[in-house]
Amino acid sequence: MSNRAEALEPAKAAAQAVKAYIRMHRAKLAADGELLALLLPERFEAGEVRDLQRFVIERLKDANAGLRAERDALSATKDRAVRLGDGVKRAVLELLDARSFEEAIAVARDAAVAFGADRAALCVEAGAAPVGSEGVRLIAPGTVAAVLGPDGTGAILSGGSELLLGCKDCESVAVFRLRIGRDTPAALYVLGAREATRFEGEETAQDLGFFARALEHAIRAWLDLPKA
Repeated sequence: MSNRAEALEPAKAAAQAVKAYIRMHRAKLAADGELLALLLPERFEAGEVRDLQRFVIERLKDANAGLRAERDALSATKDRAVRLGDGVKRAVLELLDARSFEEAIAVARDAAVAFGADRAALCVEAGAAPVGSEGVRLIAPGTVAAVLGPDGTGAILSGGSELLLGCKDCESVAVFRLRIGRDTPAALYVLGAREATRFEGEETAQDLGFFARALEHAIRAWLDLPKA
């Protein structure tokens, strides 16, 4: 029995040496784009990648650009939420300052701009709108339940502006139930925006819902109605 190591052909010996080097220096190899391109020419040419280092840098640039865009979008959303919150506070104060039912309704209608909406309306099911209620829209009986369900208080819709606002150009519609009185017709406060995602977000819904509750109380007070 011989203790001598098996003699290898020069080509095989060189191949094994290269494999051993790669195993021991993987990190260094990964950082050497030129060497990788020499070892894997087909893969690099197929992907039109000539320099791995440059390729990685470009990928990182793209990833960073995506992260910056996401950060900017989140920042813009936060800024918009802050502006909406401020708009809601001002609108509620204007409701408190209203000197008549008509003024209270006008505040709700004109608050659309402060809320980032393009349109706003108070919708009342059938019956006759109260005296001096310019801007109140009459809707068919059962509309409120159809839109919000029997107990729903609010919803963000992607359609329905033609039915509720009398227009077709709103891609986002915020709808809030107004419980004005036990014997009063069902009613809604509706906002519409051309921007499809304008009312998305829990904080936005809460702010708008708060204004809807304030409007509900203001209307009830002006109509001298007991709590619903």
